Amino acid sequence: MEPENKPPHQSPVKRSILLALMPYWTPSIPPLGISCLKSHLQDSGYKVFTADANMLDEFREIYDQYFGKVREYVPKFRQGNFFNVGMDVMRNHMMAQMHYVDEEQYIALTKIVFFQTFYCELSTAQVLVLNEILVRFYERLEKYILGLVEQTRPDVLGLSVFSGTLPASMFAFKKVKEKYPGVETVMGGGTFSMELVPDSPNFELFLKTATYVDKIFIGEGENLLLRYMQGKLPAGQQVYTLKDITGDNVDIKKVMVPDFSDFNIASYPQLGSWSSRSCPYQCSFCSETVAWGTYRKKDSRQILDEMKRLYQTYGVQVFMMGDSLLNIIADGLAKEFLKDDIALYWDGYMRTDPPVCKIENTMAWRQGGMYRARLGVESGSQKILDLMHKKITVDQIRQSVRCLAEAGIKTTTYWVIGHPGETEADFQATLDLIEELKDDLWEAECNPFSYYLTGQVDSDKWMKEYQRVTLYPDEMTGMLITQTWIMKNCEPSREETYERVNRFVAHCERLGIPNPYFEHEIFKADERWKRLQRNAVPALIEFKNASTYIDECKHVKRLVAAPQASFEDDAFAF
Repeated sequence: MEPENKPPHQSPVKRSILLALMPYWTPSIPPLGISCLKSHLQDSGYKVFTADANMLDEFREIYDQYFGKVREYVPKFRQGNFFNVGMDVMRNHMMAQMHYVDEEQYIALTKIVFFQTFYCELSTAQVLVLNEILVRFYERLEKYILGLVEQTRPDVLGLSVFSGTLPASMFAFKKVKEKYPGVETVMGGGTFSMELVPDSPNFELFLKTATYVDKIFIGEGENLLLRYMQGKLPAGQQVYTLKDITGDNVDIKKVMVPDFSDFNIASYPQLGSWSSRSCPYQCSFCSETVAWGTYRKKDSRQILDEMKRLYQTYGVQVFMMGDSLLNIIADGLAKEFLKDDIALYWDGYMRTDPPVCKIENTMAWRQGGMYRARLGVESGSQKILDLMHKKITVDQIRQSVRCLAEAGIKTTTYWVIGHPGETEADFQATLDLIEELKDDLWEAECNPFSYYLTGQVDSDKWMKEYQRVTLYPDEMTGMLITQTWIMKNCEPSREETYERVNRFVAHCERLGIPNPYFEHEIFKADERWKRLQRNAVPALIEFKNASTYIDECKHVKRLVAAPQASFEDDAFAF
């Protein structure tokens, strides 16, 4: 007879699965990873439920309360890229709140975590205010996750975990295991290529702490999780990687389209899709190739057909692509859309390589539906770009941004501040380039350089060159689980890096370059873009009306001659 508090199995053979994403993860699209897993598992006969806690008002309210207080406590000139760097503070604070035993030590650690990001002091009274907010968060999360399990009655609970969702995911696993010990708990996600890289001290401590997590899956999950569910993996292991299935990645040319049917699609700004996995490049600070392995892509017609099916199912015209890079598929995808009657818009990450420096290419992509290019430009200094192994030039950045902007495609630029070796002159080169391009930038977002013990392309190189030390006191690691490391004898220092982040943000604000986070800020950024670019893509809010079909991309024309690059194409054929 089953224990009273264990949800009954749906089938003696095919076990049911609940896949979920915990707070906090920016909900720009429905969770793509677990939606792909749902399609893959359902195709083999499993019953799968999916859920995204990030869309619930009860958790958004906590987020707003926490950051509202932090904004009160931090002087404006130290806030920098507030929500991004602040999330690191909140994550560490949430971990400490969940694991502390000694309150005095917990308060001391919270102050240190706060100082090491914002470089200002937090009082004990302020710590206690923030603590009360987190207490309410965990009360709500416990009620939510136990209610979700009671409602769906899964045999297996799987959480996809990232940096910002790690504390809530650990808490959710723990509470479910306490009440429903018969529910098997499984964990995967991007955290295993960052904070919890296998064989790191963080990973080892996590395994000792999170005894309520039954199984861990590292790497691409479709075939790995399916084989486990089918009983084809060793039952005695806790950790599984692609080595356990001899590197058998899913055949992406045969995958099902993501299943978003459990989500309220109208609540998300865009819909998700994807065309490739991994990346053909090896940037120094990136873990993408470490996590995904060999680069693979679908053919252009398959991508279009999948997007059409998603549009026909959910009625959303604008897509955020989950790829690392769209450069390799941009031409083919645009050509397929130009041949097809349907108009769909796509948004994703790109490199500023030579093809992006040609207005005839960017105009063709615009006509084929490209909506927004998220460019990892990283720095305005050629020296730093070379240290990063970016294999691009500053002039390519200029030309790419200008050609995309003239076509009306929204240009989001991402910048890494404080890469090892960055001098004040290198940073000033970044500020100068941003000022030069200000009217062709829809958005400029910077993030401080992050270092992990292993998992990044240049991890081994940095290990040999620099002394690595923990940022937070070693005796407090048990509260954090995921300790942060820095390179002690490396310039710039952490404090200088964060000071540059603050200067970067202030510089962009003076120039009027947005970094929109909330819906009303996106609306303002889109209005500014329309004033600056005569070929501007429609504002995101225009796609909100499901009864309105937008096909202006089919008719857009080049209006103004763009300055052409002075270099030959093969000058940058690496």
